[in-house]
Amino acid sequence: MRHGDKQNNLGRKKAHRDALLMNLACQIITHKRIVTTLAKAKALRKYVEPLITKTKKSATKEEISHNHRIVFSYLNDKLAVKELFTVVAPKIATRPGGYTRIIKLGIRPGDNAEKAMIELVDFNEIYGNSIATAAEPAKKTRRSKAPAAPKAAAPAAEEVVSTEEAATEETPAAE
Repeated sequence: MRHGDKQNNLGRKKAHRDALLMNLACQIITHKRIVTTLAKAKALRKYVEPLITKTKKSATKEEISHNHRIVFSYLNDKLAVKELFTVVAPKIATRPGGYTRIIKLGIRPGDNAEKAMIELVDFNEIYGNSIATAAEPAKKTRRSKAPAAPKAAAPAAEEVVSTEEAATEETPAAE
């Protein structure tokens, strides 16, 4: 019986499940976004978010190297660990948590499994970062009533009007 057991076993033994989550975590760190099944995405979120949090908790040189070793024991990929500590960590430094986002994509036609995209929140250009936008002031746009092209044509029209006015002023004086 599995009373109170909250871990999703994903239909795999422990060693196979650990290898799967390790590979998925390396891929999401490297590519910033992956498409997988919804169950795997939810299991991956619980696996990768504590690792991302470990990149922030570094005060001394010993703690930094210790956190590198801990994260490496979970990922077993030097490039993914380097990417996590050099690229991902500075972007998420101010975020209090919730580093991943899961978006449901519908069902897979072959086996009717529910697909989902899991991504790192700070690396999405479409949705943007709510924390970063709050820190930066919004750009103010100035819009004029007339487009720029007619303004360039306007002085030429004024010249024509001024020559016509000069001609009309001269004609009454000539009469």
